[in-house]
Amino acid sequence: MLVQLQYLRAVAALMVVYFHAILQLAKVNPAVDATALVYGETGVDIFFVLSGFVMWLTTSGRAMSPVDFAHRRIKRIVPLYWLATLFSAAVALVAPSLLKSTVFDLPHLIASLFFLPWANPADPATITPVVVPGWTLNYEMFFYFVFALLLPLREVRRIPAMFAVFAVVLIACRLLPDTTATRFYGEPIILEFLAGVVLGWLYGQKLLLPNRWAWAVLALGFAFLFINEALMPPESRFYAWGIPAIFIVYSAVSTDFSRLPIIGWLNYLGDCSYSIYITHAFTLAFLRVAADRLPFGILQQPVLFIVLALVLSSIGGVIIHEITTPRRKVAVVSRPPA
Repeated sequence: MLVQLQYLRAVAALMVVYFHAILQLAKVNPAVDATALVYGETGVDIFFVLSGFVMWLTTSGRAMSPVDFAHRRIKRIVPLYWLATLFSAAVALVAPSLLKSTVFDLPHLIASLFFLPWANPADPATITPVVVPGWTLNYEMFFYFVFALLLPLREVRRIPAMFAVFAVVLIACRLLPDTTATRFYGEPIILEFLAGVVLGWLYGQKLLLPNRWAWAVLALGFAFLFINEALMPPESRFYAWGIPAIFIVYSAVSTDFSRLPIIGWLNYLGDCSYSIYITHAFTLAFLRVAADRLPFGILQQPVLFIVLALVLSSIGGVIIHEITTPRRKVAVVSRPPA
């Protein structure tokens, strides 16, 4: 595994934690104008491009059946997500006052467990599962489904076939009657997975940026990501946020990290990024409840609240990762193929 991918995973997860922490801060302390601080939602776009890249990288040049691929992805994604979903549903059933964006609804719960888009009963305008950040996993599972179906094709034909499938899906969702499914799958954000796959192919073909340019492009990618997040609405994310995310991943995998020491804790947080992403909503809910109960408004201090959100979400994710992930050795490299 390229160490820079681990770093990006960690950074993307913490960006999302920060974004949701700012939203919670606005509820904890309405006197704080958090609108100027709302950043980090674009961590999702980095995740999507990374996902496409990694799926191509881990299957290219290998004989893998759709069943084997699906088994690996289900084993990786489903257990923790189902546990978090069932826990959230149980809390919504027995202590609904603790949750602000989730109410118990059996059809919604079943749809969430099977990664099907469903309008959230707590906010029907949004298409989110019981664990709200899990909306990204609904897209991930759709991408995995398409990717698995195309694995029997010769490798040279997979990317053109993926272009065709994604084009048909987007066009069909525009032409079919308006439903929750067509609204959800008709979002061009799914093209970020395809972009990641293309980057994986470029990496395999050694068509990369020169190292001296890659660092500059990486910095510019993050700069434009934050600028566009501030200036452009989420409706334009597939190009305003997606394109910088593409350049971030492309420049990162083009960059030679071999002369730099490995940042152990950041590399490890990359391993824990999925657990951090899934569990941070519970940490933030705990902080919100604690802020209402602690004296002197201690947790209503913006800096303290955000720092605790990042630290405790990371610790929680690490603990869950250690509990749920079997020990295995992962070879970490830091440079593109020679």
